[in-house]
Amino acid sequence: MRTGRTMTPTPYAIAVREQVHALLQQVQGVLAPSRALDLDTLERTFTLRWHDSLVALCGPALLSAVREEAPGVRLRFLAEASVDTPGLRRGEVDLEANATRPSAPDIRAENVGGTRLVIVMRQGHPLTRGRAVTAEQYAAAEHVTVSRRGNLHDVVDEALAPLGLTRRVVAAAPTEAAALEFARGSDLLICVPEATTHTAVSDLGLTTLPLPLDLPPAPIYLSWHQRYDTDQAHTWLRDLARAAPARHGAAS
Repeated sequence: MRTGRTMTPTPYAIAVREQVHALLQQVQGVLAPSRALDLDTLERTFTLRWHDSLVALCGPALLSAVREEAPGVRLRFLAEASVDTPGLRRGEVDLEANATRPSAPDIRAENVGGTRLVIVMRQGHPLTRGRAVTAEQYAAAEHVTVSRRGNLHDVVDEALAPLGLTRRVVAAAPTEAAALEFARGSDLLICVPEATTHTAVSDLGLTTLPLPLDLPPAPIYLSWHQRYDTDQAHTWLRDLARAAPARHGAAS
């Protein structure tokens, strides 16, 4: 809009400028002649919205691989939102990684790993005195869930229900790191994917036990918008990202 003798962007223009910039980059990639990807000269910033435990598990190794192969590339790791956002569709996010497979037809999703669920508790917890934890013992304890939406109910409760069991959930933590701190200083239990616990368990004085329930491994889905299917730089990053879980005990 005109302000005196100059033109200034409207609030709407300011709000969408990042999306427009991303779309222009995609159009240029489609219209430009195809050429081999030169990682030595590539300069690009990728935005990744990953579950916090996956950032801790795979992020350092992924960044190291990226810096070694393409020193001009930067990674922006974003925290997951408490509600679903169309960041992939709007070009604001390049890659997502979490346990949920997206249902939108224009979003690609690939299962790149999985790991069994385990119980995490403090060392010396009363449940560590026996050989194994029964479903009844597990349900009788107090629990903290891990949920960015604050859910106090999850797949564990669904597995307990057919056994006629319910558990008492006293809190919901937004991240796995926060939940581990609750378990560290109390008799509270948390249930998380095993592969994401190794470093934290040893550092925080925690221990793990098998979950006495028949639950499938927690999957790891890598998701991106279909516009990036033929983007050479994006394909290169996906190749590095899909290999990361296997290197940390979460092979598909």
